[in-house]
Amino acid sequence: MPGNAETAIRRCDARSAFVLSRGVVLLFAVACGAAVANVYFSQPLLVTMGDDLSMDPALVGSVVTLTQVGYGLGLFFLVPLGDVADRRRLIVAQLLLLVVALAVVATAHTAVILLAGMAAVGLLAVVTQTLVAFAAALAPPRERGRVVGLVTSGVVIGILLARTASGLLADLAGWRSVYLVSASLTALLAPVLYRALPCHGDAEPTPLRYRQLLRSTITLFARERLLRIRALFGLLVFAAFSTLWSSVALPLSEDPYSLPHSAIGALGLIGVVGALAATVAGRLNDRGLSGGTTGIALALLTASWLPLSFTRHSLWALMVGVILLDLAVQAVHVTNQTLIYALHPDAGSRLIGGYMVFYSLGSAVGAIAATSAYTLAGWGAVCALGCVFSCLGLVLWALTRHLAPRPVR
Repeated sequence: MPGNAETAIRRCDARSAFVLSRGVVLLFAVACGAAVANVYFSQPLLVTMGDDLSMDPALVGSVVTLTQVGYGLGLFFLVPLGDVADRRRLIVAQLLLLVVALAVVATAHTAVILLAGMAAVGLLAVVTQTLVAFAAALAPPRERGRVVGLVTSGVVIGILLARTASGLLADLAGWRSVYLVSASLTALLAPVLYRALPCHGDAEPTPLRYRQLLRSTITLFARERLLRIRALFGLLVFAAFSTLWSSVALPLSEDPYSLPHSAIGALGLIGVVGALAATVAGRLNDRGLSGGTTGIALALLTASWLPLSFTRHSLWALMVGVILLDLAVQAVHVTNQTLIYALHPDAGSRLIGGYMVFYSLGSAVGAIAATSAYTLAGWGAVCALGCVFSCLGLVLWALTRHLAPRPVR
């Protein structure tokens, strides 16, 4: 047994000179997009799922809520494990368990099984953040922003194309096919990642017990002001993001458009332009321009709600608003992740996991508030709500822009 352990250590040491090539970065991006898409597949399918399983209309919304709750729990309880475990094995294990959860959803014949499966899918989809932290750990410090930007591009594309893919597959073969296809893709990615990735990044695993690990995540928030500020930015911009994407299907499915699932899902193709912001923002951060990048992005986010308010009268206005909003959100998101990882590279998983808890909270708040606002006062109220979230982010930036981020170590 000691010999096996020594062999494993030598194998990891042999890969310590690992070079993060563009191909591996692309693999990170694909895996992140495939994993995070599972959180959003259900949004265009809620009515179809509810009808198939005879779910009460009030219960259908719980599909999205439980997925987000599971994701939030995974961010706090699973992502920090990347700082103490072999990240490669952790990623592969989570992917294989995600395959099981997706299979449960695809074969569910009762509402209880479906909801339990969706909660498990959300919990395990946080492998996305373990991948982001791993990519940041493998990247040279001077290129970290670029790498995080490229990997986050995969996350953006996964989020936005999830609706397109699920709408098309549901129209062609039913909603269950969405989760069967995703399970198959995830099962293929697991062995590929195991062969392509090293054991660890540039920092050795932290020798902490699990309870100490979770406690240290809270301690990091108490100690690092930049982390708290960037977490608030994340909460606000993703509340705005979720305000749009959780409710935009409602006016598009009504008169005068009455669009089908596939057409509404295709709107995500336009939002993919936002992925460009992820790479550009990463390069700007590598040049030390994080403050200006954040301010400009938040101003664009606020301005995006003007064309979005004309959605009922013009699809062109909707497209312009979607592009502006996605560019802005992803620019802030990449900036946030690049800055907070640089605080303590040895605690990268805890930092990114803790930050993403606020992302999840913002997404949940935006979704609940947007659907309520639409029910009470229509699309105009949704746009006003999104503008409020965006303006709060801009005010926060104005109040904190003098706090220079700590330089990369």
